[in-house]
Amino acid sequence: MAFADNLKQLPKVSHLAALQLFDRQGNLVATIENKPGQSGSLAVYNHLAQLFGAITPEAAKKGLELYAEHAEEARAHPGKHPNIDRLLTLVTEGGLLRVKQVFATGE
Repeated sequence: MAFADNLKQLPKVSHLAALQLFDRQGNLVATIENKPGQSGSLAVYNHLAQLFGAITPEAAKKGLELYAEHAEEARAHPGKHPNIDRLLTLVTEGGLLRVKQVFATGE
């Protein structure tokens, strides 16, 4: 299935302003905001966190499946899709990212 089709099956993220990703030491390594160009990644990472409790290598593999054609593009062009690159690194090098939801305030 294509990425756009996969996104339609994921839980909605309109209640989120962002996700913060933390390494094992508690360092903030990335923030994925709910804005154009990142909302798809926000939905993928949020879904993975709900399923796996954190972004683990196993979760990263599932995420790459969800990214579909974009994962192949990321493999061919490192740096073009940093949120996918992060998952590729977790698959190859291991590790764990904890996810903190930042809720939208509704202002």
